[in-house]
Amino acid sequence: MRKRKGSLKRYCKEHTSLPGRALQDLERKTHLTTLAPQMISGHIQGRFLSMISHLLRPKNVLEIGTFTGYSAICLAEGLASDGRVHTIEVNPEYATMSLHAAQDAGFQDKIVFYLGDALELIPKLEIDFDLVFIDAAKMSYQDYFELIFTKVIKGGFILMDNLLWGGKVITDANDAETNALRTFAHQIQNDARLENILLPIRDGLMICRKV
Repeated sequence: MRKRKGSLKRYCKEHTSLPGRALQDLERKTHLTTLAPQMISGHIQGRFLSMISHLLRPKNVLEIGTFTGYSAICLAEGLASDGRVHTIEVNPEYATMSLHAAQDAGFQDKIVFYLGDALELIPKLEIDFDLVFIDAAKMSYQDYFELIFTKVIKGGFILMDNLLWGGKVITDANDAETNALRTFAHQIQNDARLENILLPIRDGLMICRKV
């Protein structure tokens, strides 16, 4: 079964459009120079984020957790002509790397970078967002969600990564992060203000539409 699962993942990658040269270079650099390269969105999830952005043609996107900039670039690919991705990163090293990556990809004028704690920065953003992507500290997902919800337009979308947490959410795991993600997923499922779907893309991508 595990061998078949690996083969299916490989088959999916083989039948998914490749990202551009800048993103391929960034993925290699991330694996060579960072301690947690698994945090990068990567090929399939990156193409999915790009596809969502192209479908929505958003004017304002908020990303919480830039890391090395891969997902921000993917989200920028489908922006409206006057659109911007606003992305927040707390780690100065990652923020610098993501800025250089955006310049290399030609999106330096489409991505606005913020360095600092998202919980402190989000309340200061007086922007209505069409699309939000949350991929940061798992223990803070509920706090991020509450802060951004009123800033998302009606009919807007909220995406959240890592909701499967390596499969731990369906095991007996009892650590703080796993429990926080289980609780958060339950709250999303029972929030009448949303329509939602949890997809097994990468580590579990929750997609919500504000109704």
